[in-house]
Amino acid sequence: MEQAREKGRRWVISTKEEMLQAVIDVADEGKKRVSIFTHDLDPGIYDDPDFLEIIKRMVLRQSYARIRVLIADPSRAIKNGNRFVHLGRRLNTYIEFRHVREDLRTHAESFCIADETALVYRLQHERWEGIADTYEPAVAKLYGKMFDEIWQASEVEIEFRQLGI
Repeated sequence: MEQAREKGRRWVISTKEEMLQAVIDVADEGKKRVSIFTHDLDPGIYDDPDFLEIIKRMVLRQSYARIRVLIADPSRAIKNGNRFVHLGRRLNTYIEFRHVREDLRTHAESFCIADETALVYRLQHERWEGIADTYEPAVAKLYGKMFDEIWQASEVEIEFRQLGI
């Protein structure tokens, strides 16, 4: 018989609305760090006002908070505009975007990790099906390690730093 979980909760996601709520719930678990691996900043998810409010509260509460975002194809977010990008421009000490190096864009997944304990994960970035867990340190650390390796090999996305006039 499987032992009951003492911390967190795990659930399956199948729609965009469920994915948005999962990202909000997971980001809200973070106290000092959120790491996001996305292909195009998922319009309707990472620019949602509730998600952005959580990010703002985190960076304004903790002077050492850090939000890192890896984007495989930033052209859509740059072209169409994105509220997360605008927030990142204003809080650029805390929020950093990097463009995934071309040879590392083979990853089809998309995920969000908070404090190396909570995560939302989609195997295929073009589909909404995935899983979320508010307390799964082993899995979060595994994807966090992969994120860190890609982060180190990727470049700062200059387009996200430029202020529009």
